[in-house]
Amino acid sequence: MQLKISRSLFSLTEVRTVEVQADMGRYIDLSQLAFQFGGKSLSEWKKWTTGSNFNGDPFITIVEKPHFVGDTGVVKATLKFDLLFNRESLAERSIRTQYQQFIGSYELAMTDPQTKMKASATVQLNVYDEFLFYDELKPTIDQIFKQAHQKNNRYLKYQSLGKSIEGRDLHFVILAKSKAVVDRYLNITLPTALEQPEKLIHQLDNGLIGEYQVPIWFNNIHPDEIEGPDAQVELLRKFALEDKLTVPIVRNGQKETVSLDVNEMLDHVIFLFMFTNNPDGRAANSRRNANGFDLNRDNHLQTQPETIVVTQEIANWTPLSFLDMHGYISRFLIEPTTPPHNPNYEYDLLYNNMIRQARAMGEAGLGNSDFKSYVIPALDYKDGWDDMSVGYTPMYAMLHGSLGHTIEIPALSQDGFHAMVGIGLGAALFVQEKKDQLYKNQLEIFKRGVNGEDNRSVDPYLVNASRKSIGRIRGEHTNFFPDYYVIPIGSKQQVNKLEAYKMVQYLLRNGVKVEKLIDNTVVNGITYSKGTFVIPMKQAKRGVANAMLYKGDDVSDWKAMYDSTIVNFPDLRGFTVHEIRNTDAFNQNTIRIRSTGLPKGNIYTAATFHVLANTNNDTIKLVNILLKNGAVVEKALETRGLINKGDFIVRTNDLQHFGKNYYFIARYLYTSIPVKTMQLKQTKVSVIGSTQLKFAVSELGFDMVKQADADVIVSDSSSIIVSYLTGKTFVGIGFEPLKAVKSRGLLPGFNIDQTKNGHEGLVKAKIKNHLLTSGYQTDEVLYTTSGMWITSVPAGAEVLASLSNSNDFFIAGWWPGHENAKGQILAFTHSFNNTTFTLFANDLAFRAHTHNSYRFIANCIYDS
Repeated sequence: MQLKISRSLFSLTEVRTVEVQADMGRYIDLSQLAFQFGGKSLSEWKKWTTGSNFNGDPFITIVEKPHFVGDTGVVKATLKFDLLFNRESLAERSIRTQYQQFIGSYELAMTDPQTKMKASATVQLNVYDEFLFYDELKPTIDQIFKQAHQKNNRYLKYQSLGKSIEGRDLHFVILAKSKAVVDRYLNITLPTALEQPEKLIHQLDNGLIGEYQVPIWFNNIHPDEIEGPDAQVELLRKFALEDKLTVPIVRNGQKETVSLDVNEMLDHVIFLFMFTNNPDGRAANSRRNANGFDLNRDNHLQTQPETIVVTQEIANWTPLSFLDMHGYISRFLIEPTTPPHNPNYEYDLLYNNMIRQARAMGEAGLGNSDFKSYVIPALDYKDGWDDMSVGYTPMYAMLHGSLGHTIEIPALSQDGFHAMVGIGLGAALFVQEKKDQLYKNQLEIFKRGVNGEDNRSVDPYLVNASRKSIGRIRGEHTNFFPDYYVIPIGSKQQVNKLEAYKMVQYLLRNGVKVEKLIDNTVVNGITYSKGTFVIPMKQAKRGVANAMLYKGDDVSDWKAMYDSTIVNFPDLRGFTVHEIRNTDAFNQNTIRIRSTGLPKGNIYTAATFHVLANTNNDTIKLVNILLKNGAVVEKALETRGLINKGDFIVRTNDLQHFGKNYYFIARYLYTSIPVKTMQLKQTKVSVIGSTQLKFAVSELGFDMVKQADADVIVSDSSSIIVSYLTGKTFVGIGFEPLKAVKSRGLLPGFNIDQTKNGHEGLVKAKIKNHLLTSGYQTDEVLYTTSGMWITSVPAGAEVLASLSNSNDFFIAGWWPGHENAKGQILAFTHSFNNTTFTLFANDLAFRAHTHNSYRFIANCIYDS
């Protein structure tokens, strides 16, 4: 029997009542009627209390008892669906991990146990009305497209930007007035803006530019902050289907409304919807992707497939406005941020408009919800919410001249959803109203790049912790930006050709102009060979290039920083780059390139053996492939002639079978091996701790096993099972394992000191000559986020690395008190109680970016 219901949708974040009725017959006993939800009696549905316990007050109650309607046999009652989690916001982490199990379809039933009669209806329970699981996104987008095509001629285009790790599509939608508008922007307006920004500035100033559109990009990267994708779907629905919108706003404490004409809006903007950068996270209700990475710390490093394709699309579009939708801090927050600011932004051309756009978004966010206020960190915080890191998606977009905003709503709720929709509407209205002035500022950013101008108007925004202007740190130079970066390819100049080529691919993918030499060219006494890569810094996207290639800044005077600040691809990935400060250095001896491949190793078939230099990670991958396929690989235990300690010696026949797709540097042997060696075996490795460490070890080609079965345990965790250590090598990396080894007394004579875990630094280090450090030079640059150093080692221990004793040992980062670490030990190895301990106080696999340190891990594994 059909149960008639006054509503069919219920919410985990809103209290709702429902009237139900059914013709049960006049002669039933009303006192015996019962209700069920999802096949369970209402008494079985209890509210959440703590943990995973649902043993509180009733979730569903009868607020109007069953009664007959007049003289009929129709029975009517009213039920109240309360808050299952006793709160309107489900933002608390312990709740966020479990509420989704209750989303779905349920049978709501009224039953008479005496007559066995049942009246039922299917209802929905959702976290809020518009929430969509990942698998529901594309069908909903398709339905909007279908409705729009029936209703108007607006241009809608769906693209899958690529696949996630688990094979899900990254949904991306373009909404514009017409296809011609999109084509004109991508093929005419944007290329002109990047190459000839002064031309467009002149047209703007003189009213000659005509109709043009600018992109607004909506984004979500933490999909468990669920309103982001859902608000985008709602915004797509409104802009694709509606003609007129009424936008409530709160201005000066008063609520009012603003009209939005969608057709007029599309005369000015192109809407871009990146529903979520992390499809697997949406499916799993997780902040992190399937590899365990926070993608909002990877937009600059681009180690994950999702960030690679999304950042490339951001570079392709170069949006004017960029909104990244997040939650859930205690207050409704809309950026811009506190200092310190990254010096590669043109901050004077961004700041004021970002403040204005933040206010416009805040007014609409409040108008669309019951939230009472919002904060702008730039105005309301002292520090700790900065944009020094360019790893956040909006900050990455700012390098492309975008007005980049992170928006944090304070509640996971229906109200939070409405506020986020308001955010999008407020931004659209702001861009429409201020378009010419906003676009001119973006063009001015490009103009400074094209002209090589280091404008001092930026300097007042770049302050120290005392809020005194320090400007861009120029040192002895008049321009913060060099004229060129050169990435050599010659073996005498380039320490890692593979990483050098990968950097060129990265720059091209991120919209940076790259050239290469067509002839050998001498600059500053150095001969650069034909084919050398040159990055001319007189270009619109110079901020992108410089942010990735410059050394970094010392921001250690600040009391709080939101995240790590170091990027510095050359030092952390381990390749050579030269700054050139000579505007005429290359005299048109270059051509622009659009793509490049990767180098491969050369196999000389006449040789009996190849000696592979232990100088890059591809060589480690190759060695592991050879070992897995039963090939003999020997490792040199001494340096003699052209063979260095730590080099790998393999048979040419094996290399021909397995080495064709790898990069390696080889020397050749025609007879016997003239040095002492050890034959490598396929080592059993257990990795304990972070997903980033597991990812790095896996990238090097090592298979992982359980601790009990391992030959070597590699850990960045405080968890140590002592019984598993006997007869094995333990490699501890960073704060947690070193602290654990110390506190549990596993190595007498070992001691550490630190400022604070999380203090980071790029530091000069001295490397000792040892098999575990083979492939490294005496002077290296290393990275740490532990703020730690080693003060003493056990008697007989071998020191592997120390911080430099020079006054300039600290290069960049946020490490208050780093001066105390000068000259201290960073790494050592020692055998004790049938366990070999190799401990590193610094980071070797931080966010899969420190490629140049990976081979320390590989050396330790092979040596075990």
